Amino acid sequence: MSETLATQTVELLTFKLSDQEYSLDIMSVREIRGWTKATPLPHAPSFMRGVINLRGTVLPVMDLAERLGLPPKEHSDRHVIIVVKHEDTMTGLLVDAVSDIIALEESDLQPPPDSVGQNHPTVIKSLTLIDDRMIRVLDLPNVISIVQSDAA
Repeated sequence: MSETLATQTVELLTFKLSDQEYSLDIMSVREIRGWTKATPLPHAPSFMRGVINLRGTVLPVMDLAERLGLPPKEHSDRHVIIVVKHEDTMTGLLVDAVSDIIALEESDLQPPPDSVGQNHPTVIKSLTLIDDRMIRVLDLPNVISIVQSDAA
């Protein structure tokens, strides 16, 4: 019985950012929508693209590549917005493309090296290797926490 508890399955949504692969826990994803030009807001952090109208709700949209310090890209109709929910907050994450949904055992996930994120909370929760592809699992609360603290 304890063996069943030890091997818990995790489902991740994988996506591309600047030729790198990242993922999020599928349970935090509410929807995936096509790229919509956002309305910029004054005094927002540079990685915040602004807000969009999501069925009557104002949704902040973050350029995830810029938030993670990756090289900027010109946005096109091929980009997508992953709408995620953490606690009571919905946020749109602008990514290059969604890849697929993968199911892994928690034992397949490895923590990032200790040297990563020593001075501040890391946005990478764990790493996994699938078919020689290194996939970074994002720590969603740390990725979007800056939005909530800067907006307050």
